[in-house]
Amino acid sequence: MQSISAKPETRIDADALADLPRIGAPAVIVIFGASGDLTHRKLVPALYNLSAQSLLDERSQIIGVARRDKSDKQFRAEMEEGIRKYSHVAFDERIWRSLAPRIRYIRGSFDDADTYARLGACLSDLRTGDAAVRNRVYYLATPPRSFGTIVGHLSHANLTGDDPDAGFVRIIVEKPFGHDLETAQALNEEIATAFREDQIFRIDHYLGKETVQNVLVFRLANGIFEPLWNRRYVDHVQITAAESIGVEGRAGYFDRAGMARDMLQSHLLQLLTLIAMEPPVAFEARAVHDEKVKVLRSLRLPDAETLRSVSVRAQYGTGAIAGEQVVGYCDEEGVAADSQTETYVAIRLELDNWRWAGVPFYLRTGKRLPKRATEVAIQFKQPPFALFERSGVPRLDANVLAIRIQPDEGISLKFASKVPGHDFHVDPVQMDFLYSRAFGIEPPEAYERLLMDAVAGDSTLFARIDEVELGWRLTDALRAAWQEPGGSDLARYEAGSWGPREADLLLEREGRRWRRL
Repeated sequence: MQSISAKPETRIDADALADLPRIGAPAVIVIFGASGDLTHRKLVPALYNLSAQSLLDERSQIIGVARRDKSDKQFRAEMEEGIRKYSHVAFDERIWRSLAPRIRYIRGSFDDADTYARLGACLSDLRTGDAAVRNRVYYLATPPRSFGTIVGHLSHANLTGDDPDAGFVRIIVEKPFGHDLETAQALNEEIATAFREDQIFRIDHYLGKETVQNVLVFRLANGIFEPLWNRRYVDHVQITAAESIGVEGRAGYFDRAGMARDMLQSHLLQLLTLIAMEPPVAFEARAVHDEKVKVLRSLRLPDAETLRSVSVRAQYGTGAIAGEQVVGYCDEEGVAADSQTETYVAIRLELDNWRWAGVPFYLRTGKRLPKRATEVAIQFKQPPFALFERSGVPRLDANVLAIRIQPDEGISLKFASKVPGHDFHVDPVQMDFLYSRAFGIEPPEAYERLLMDAVAGDSTLFARIDEVELGWRLTDALRAAWQEPGGSDLARYEAGSWGPREADLLLEREGRRWRRL
């Protein structure tokens, strides 16, 4: 296949980024679970990158809260190590010298009232003086079982209310938001006792990825695509989220959750809503969320027998990833030898609405697949007449618009073209757009955008509670169908393959096939 690409890639450093305008009010960002991997690899590097781009007010403060015993100096040293290792912006001593004194650490248990008393005292100190910071953003980078405990103690310590004098207060909650619909509703009620809905930011880092944000721009700012974005021209849509890793030390969580709860309920359904939603009346949080909810409400929810026939669940066995032998799921540390947890899910969904009636949406996600890749592919219908068949050209490949979420963020369009020469040959060619090449800069990390939006109070890229609950409605129905007597068998696939044969048959019985990524 031929390829048409954009201009060569370039990179810029922190000095070039420093001239960008500052966005957002000064805020104290309190990270609960500050000794965890998320803080070290993602959150503090993201805050450093925002500082490098002048997108984090220079008066903003960072407070880490965790159980481990360490000083401010030790915590700063660990965060510096994480920034040097994981930041996509080159480490700059000037920026770090400005940020480091604004990083503090509070040691304490999440269920100890004294922890919140010391946090309250620290916040009070920061609200005085010439560089007073009154706004607060709490980030719960903890296991979900700690959410209610933390929220309850924050409320009891009078650290959740906001007013014109005290500044705003917001809370960012990591996924998973609940374990099923019932627990999601209970968790929301628990948080709602201390925070209003407009203060709650439920984070799904997929929504912070540059390519995901560009989906609506691509659709609605280009007149050549929106007229084609419907059942008249689209044959089907494929959404793939592939991971090459296994459980990576998360067996305790993952073996209770499985791929349907971990990925389908959140990431994949969120991508589906952005692809399928109607144009909002305005590009603002409420209007965008309203249209996404309409998509989720239109999801056809068939009976258990039909759900089993349009879905596949599977578990990986031994195999090889990038030439390295890996064990099967049940041999992973922390996984029961007889575990029935799915590490792969594929499902065919339909939307009962005017735009998409009759168009299948195929979603798949799995661990220990050949590569890490997330992609949305819109396959268009074939022309109604095989015009070139008499010239020796068989039926041509369908046009495919592929939106690559990760890695190599970009968009490609496959179409047919005559091969140069005297003979009449037609081959597919691919027109590629890559963010890094087109704009001369790597797309920012998802957590940068989401942290910046939370400080600014923009919830457009976060999940609203009705979106979460509707996602659980489908996931709960699917899992219940699998668990019924005589329910769906757990298929097997080799690590390093693209999944079980049953997933291929899901498409092949309708004359389609999964894209090779």
